[in-house]
Amino acid sequence: MNQKAGLSKTIGAGQTTSPSAVMKRLWPYIRPLMGIVILGLIAMGFVAASEAGIPMLLKPLLDHGFGTKGSDKAVWVVPLAVIGLSVVRGAAQYASGYLLSYVSNRILLQLRLKMFDRMIHTSAGFFQRETASTVINAIVFEVNQILSVLSTVVVTLVRDSLTVVFLLGYLFILNWRLTLIVAVILPGIGWLVSKINRRLRRLNREHQMLTNELSYIVEETVGGYKVVKVHNGEPYEMGRFNEMSNRLRGYSMRMQVSGGLAQPLTQFLASIALAIVITIAVVQSASDQTTVGGFVAFVTSMLLVISPLKHLIDINQPMQRGMTAAELIFGLIDEPAEPEGGGRRLDRAQGNVEFRDVSFSYSATGQPTLDRVSFKVAPGEMVALAGPSGSGKTTLVNLLPRFFDPTGGQVLVDGVPLTEFNLHDLRNQLAMVSQDVVLFNDTIAANVAYGQTPDRERVMAALEAANLKDVIAAMPDGADTLIGGNGMRLSGGQRQRLAIARAIYKNAPILILDEATSALDSESERHVQSALETLMKGRTTLVIAHRLSTIERADRILVLEGGKIAEQGSHAELLQKDGLYAHLHRIQYQQQAA
Repeated sequence: MNQKAGLSKTIGAGQTTSPSAVMKRLWPYIRPLMGIVILGLIAMGFVAASEAGIPMLLKPLLDHGFGTKGSDKAVWVVPLAVIGLSVVRGAAQYASGYLLSYVSNRILLQLRLKMFDRMIHTSAGFFQRETASTVINAIVFEVNQILSVLSTVVVTLVRDSLTVVFLLGYLFILNWRLTLIVAVILPGIGWLVSKINRRLRRLNREHQMLTNELSYIVEETVGGYKVVKVHNGEPYEMGRFNEMSNRLRGYSMRMQVSGGLAQPLTQFLASIALAIVITIAVVQSASDQTTVGGFVAFVTSMLLVISPLKHLIDINQPMQRGMTAAELIFGLIDEPAEPEGGGRRLDRAQGNVEFRDVSFSYSATGQPTLDRVSFKVAPGEMVALAGPSGSGKTTLVNLLPRFFDPTGGQVLVDGVPLTEFNLHDLRNQLAMVSQDVVLFNDTIAANVAYGQTPDRERVMAALEAANLKDVIAAMPDGADTLIGGNGMRLSGGQRQRLAIARAIYKNAPILILDEATSALDSESERHVQSALETLMKGRTTLVIAHRLSTIERADRILVLEGGKIAEQGSHAELLQKDGLYAHLHRIQYQQQAA
């Protein structure tokens, strides 16, 4: 899968990774902080101006401070000026660093919050398209590249550019003829950088893609460590990781080769200019067109220009890296959010659910997963969905909380299409327990009352209904016990029952149970089934179960095949019809008997 297909989007008109496009996107975050930015830039201006002050002090010292009368003034004034210049430079450097760091970290916080907010409000399709490692990289790591652009790169651009301007201005005052030689070199350096930029931009994009793939390998290995160990898959995983790491190392070295060429070539061009300057200066001194102090001040200024120019060249690689990171960051921010739905409020639904000629396909050209499915569920009715794998059962129930919208037909609650309800109000009417249990690294009580204000009595009642009261009582901190990532400190059956307790606590009028008892042993299943039967009284319930024994008491069973309702009726009626349901039932009965 192309991990960047969704997040690598155009972040502005024109180029996707151009600095102007990035700054245009960042401007709404920078604008409220412009006062602090300006103060920081002013402080950087003082730092840059202080660079030109060094050669300016050398000229009077050399011309009037050595072997001349009246040198006392130069002897004392120049050293004091050097100390004063150092104090001003140090204070300005600290102020600029602090102010711009404050700005960049504020922007970093806002970007990270914006990305996370967009992630949790985007559609279910986003999570099916993107890997967790790609999203984690974008929110946690890649946003730091933007911080690098805002702090190191911007500071270097502004401070060193101003330093070059001040030094070139002083060079021009000292000797405009020699300064023209230096000025000729600058366009050559700019041309060189533009050539290197193109290659670095492409390499950075490919490097980022490989980094995401490497993260995904680690994510898969960590998540499936039991399978890796049982199947002795360590050599295979090491081979995958080693191959991807070597490819990543290769791209890193190619980036280093391309980025590293800029500095020595720049120094070579600067050395040619220096050689020419020295030659012309010697000729000028023979005709008294320059003094020793003037020559030393000029050469010192010229040498001082090389350092900020080198810094400006060196920021090219991290700046291109930051531009590549911007693709992921703004790609995530630009992800469309889930539709909020209509303005119709819904305090508590009666529980009427209707699927009216519902069709759904995950792709425009693919086979439809659901094909004109129609049925009604009355308040308090328990309807079970059965059928072979891939028949569309889970897809059907996923339409009810609007994880996806049907490509044809309508889903209605209390006679009103789902799109007319406020999305949050609609989901408040639903409780869902899936076969893939998701728990959070928090206390048992917090997991039971997830999304709501915890009520201790209700929490304990829900735990008791889910047959967890004795388990919780045996824990050292009771309901305040931390359960670890995804409930790793609980057994499989306990995790499943805790998810059921969460649904019981929510007390929603519509229940969706997707293999809700799949991880339970026979004893736990008996207790939980009893609790669920009590819970389902007066509530509309849709149940998906591959074990047909768990849905025998359903009011009605819909048997799906190929995205259509093949047959429906009670358990006894379907067995009497001797159709698909009876066939599935016989197969399971034979397996259990064996």
